[in-house]
Amino acid sequence: YIEGRRIRADEIDMADPAQRFLLDCSILCNDSTNENGVEIGDPTETALINLGSRYGVEAAEVRESYPREDEIPFDSDRKMMSTLHRIDGENRMIVKGAVDRLLDLTDQIWTENGIREITKEDKEKIQSQNQEFSMEGLRVLAFTFREIPEEHLLTAEDEDHLVFLGMIAMMDPPREESKAAVEECIKAGIRPVMITGDHKDTAVAIAKELGILEAGWKAVTGAEIDQLSDEELDRRIEEYAVYARVQPEHKVRIVDAWKRKGRITAMTGDGVNDAPSIKRADIGIGMGITGTDVTKNVADMVLADDNFATIIVAVEEGRRIYDNIRKAIQFLLASNLAEVLSIFCATLMGFTILNPVHLLWINLITDCFPALALGMEDGEADIMKRPPRNADDGI
Repeated sequence: YIEGRRIRADEIDMADPAQRFLLDCSILCNDSTNENGVEIGDPTETALINLGSRYGVEAAEVRESYPREDEIPFDSDRKMMSTLHRIDGENRMIVKGAVDRLLDLTDQIWTENGIREITKEDKEKIQSQNQEFSMEGLRVLAFTFREIPEEHLLTAEDEDHLVFLGMIAMMDPPREESKAAVEECIKAGIRPVMITGDHKDTAVAIAKELGILEAGWKAVTGAEIDQLSDEELDRRIEEYAVYARVQPEHKVRIVDAWKRKGRITAMTGDGVNDAPSIKRADIGIGMGITGTDVTKNVADMVLADDNFATIIVAVEEGRRIYDNIRKAIQFLLASNLAEVLSIFCATLMGFTILNPVHLLWINLITDCFPALALGMEDGEADIMKRPPRNADDGI
């Protein structure tokens, strides 16, 4: 979306200076790479690199032409990232981030007639388009820039008085198996909830598609959570299935609120900001491919394929193993108790019912192999249709 127009990815005009500059900015204010088909970095940023490559704008060439001279890394509190480059003889700071955040810092806008002061109508139009993208389940990034004095190092104070350039919206479709996995979760008595930094409308659209946001459940933002005390959050936590625009501290509060409800919580994540909530949850799950080392180190379990559906497979396997342990223990207790009682009664009456070699035979042959067989049994047909057992139940 640029100069008031919504342009599809296959309709970009490389002869248009604004569209070309937006593509360059999306590559320059970006930490990911895609060399020889090997993608390294955040998938959202990688998508921007791939968009440029589609039109022959290679990341390595653009970055060589306009080398990065300074940067302010992305921060979840600021919701943006800034880089400084020498472009057309000028020092230009490029800022990308959340649309609502950058609009608050924008004074001007790029148009086909040149840069002019941004109006209230311009901002309303941009916000309306952002909402439209979000309701379609698209992830949206805004791009802005400004001139910076020579030999000046960037600070957070520089991220102001920006020129609005445009927005890039991209689809981050859920994996095909995720919807079936969510269904399986609900049947098994597991309540899936979505915690994301995305715009609320984007989160709601994806949650509805996956079946996470069902009738009667609500979505809430981090700002709204800030207005709730711990007592109020505890009282209302079960109403919410989607938590959007959240900060790391919100994730910890959400996990704690569910735990105070007596729920066993499992938290998944891949970034450094997810580490506190993953550590706080009963079961912390890190991502093996995109996960940071910090997150993997604090996690109790790491998904080698970064696939939510794998968690459901793990739950099913866990239930099968637990059932089989119970079967084996019940069998061994029953058979050994029968031996103990028989020998005890025979001893009281003064005769021998079983010799030591008989007991050895029973324990090695008639106990061992049936117990092993019970331990290797397949899961029951209804194993994923039962509610979870109480954590305090005895085996």
